[in-house]
Amino acid sequence: MPITAKLRRLRIAPRKVRLVVDLIRGKSVEEAQTILNFTVKKAVLPVSKLLKSAVANAKVQKLDENNLYISKITVDEGQKLKRWMPRARGQAYEIQKKTVHITLILDEIKKGKRIKTKKTKDSKEVKRAEKAKEPKKEDRPEGAKPESRIERGFPKVEKGVKRIFRRKSF
Repeated sequence: MPITAKLRRLRIAPRKVRLVVDLIRGKSVEEAQTILNFTVKKAVLPVSKLLKSAVANAKVQKLDENNLYISKITVDEGQKLKRWMPRARGQAYEIQKKTVHITLILDEIKKGKRIKTKKTKDSKEVKRAEKAKEPKKEDRPEGAKPESRIERGFPKVEKGVKRIFRRKSF
């Protein structure tokens, strides 16, 4: 049974709130609260308060707090407060003070259902990717020249750095 909590007209820009919300999306309630406790952003306090409100709503519905996860959390743009800033030669520039609406939906973790998390690469996949990036040394005769600078033993040079050292400055 999904539990919904909403926070409307929060006076923080949406892109700043999305940074915090993306950290907790899809996590269990306990894990999300821990992440929010250790995150240093202005939007953490209202998002944490909203999460606690949703958990309280779930307790009223007789749901176990330990069996809940954040199934969906959205950050939508709210109304913009229009303000004006005086500029040179009698002009006025508009300033938009943005607001945000946050919607949080909690759901129960079912016995057969697991929380969605980002997949990390296995160590085998990482090793395979590293081998693919390495230059291949084919069997060449001893007198043949190597084809790339890396095979010749030169370090890899980043763009921009190479140009600086060729410049004549004397």
